[in-house]
Amino acid sequence: MMFKSALAFMLMFLNFQPQMVMQADIADELAVKFRQGNSKEIAKSFATSIELIIIDQEDVYNKAQAEQILKDFFLKNPPNKTSIIHKLTNNPNYRLTILSLTSKTEKFRVTITMKKVSNSFLITELRIEQDS
Repeated sequence: MMFKSALAFMLMFLNFQPQMVMQADIADELAVKFRQGNSKEIAKSFATSIELIIIDQEDVYNKAQAEQILKDFFLKNPPNKTSIIHKLTNNPNYRLTILSLTSKTEKFRVTITMKKVSNSFLITELRIEQDS
């Protein structure tokens, strides 16, 4: 009896493990791309339109516009370091990642909201705020 339940648990774990790994990779990959200041790679994960809030600038943009605004932000604030503060991964259609991004002179809090579209997560909202 114990063998059957252990086997069932292992099979259940194996079924869920790839999904859990995929979820972790999204946040980890974004943290690396933000640390690199790679707006082009980040923009590949943008939805068709994205709500972009960078310090005091807020609007809805298409992918190309949002990429350019993010590129300008990185030119003014070249990142030195990022770390993941929080990940919300318990909803199969929604992800939230909060990063701490440090440049030479300032520290920022980056909030990334993603929704599932055709089996992949796309960034629908990106918020960058000054962190004290």
